[in-house]
Amino acid sequence: MRENQSAPEGFKKIESSFLQSPTFQALTIGVPFCIFKLLFGIQIIRAGTGQSSTILVALGWLIMAWASVDLIMNLARVFFELSGRESPVEYCTIAQAGRLLGWPRLFLAIDTFLSFSIICIALWSGWIRYLSTIESYLWYAATTLNLISISLVNIWLELKRKF
Repeated sequence: MRENQSAPEGFKKIESSFLQSPTFQALTIGVPFCIFKLLFGIQIIRAGTGQSSTILVALGWLIMAWASVDLIMNLARVFFELSGRESPVEYCTIAQAGRLLGWPRLFLAIDTFLSFSIICIALWSGWIRYLSTIESYLWYAATTLNLISISLVNIWLELKRKF
């Protein structure tokens, strides 16, 4: 098929029922971002404890609380979709604030930016060394799930564009 033709019904059905679903997005983007935030909070707490910094320890606990709420929100999105109901919550607290202001997708993009920034800070600060072996495997799993899912979506979108 040539580009610019509409996608076959089978492609449309798969896209709308899986790759673009709140469940797929929550489990492959939202949950990994929550894991990064939780582990970053742990890293900050450990770094702060090593430096006797009450501010860092408090910031670490704040980030862990934020990540925990976001995790519950992502799992709620999955629950509502699987039960066939409209979700009253967004994927995260920042997007929920955006919903109240009429800009949920913009605020979700801001949360994505913050999540990627957290990943970069964790790596470049050297705080990644504060993770235990099990926590490191959680970090690897979240990274793998997130990157593979993004790649699959990009492959799918390109196939859809061609067909």
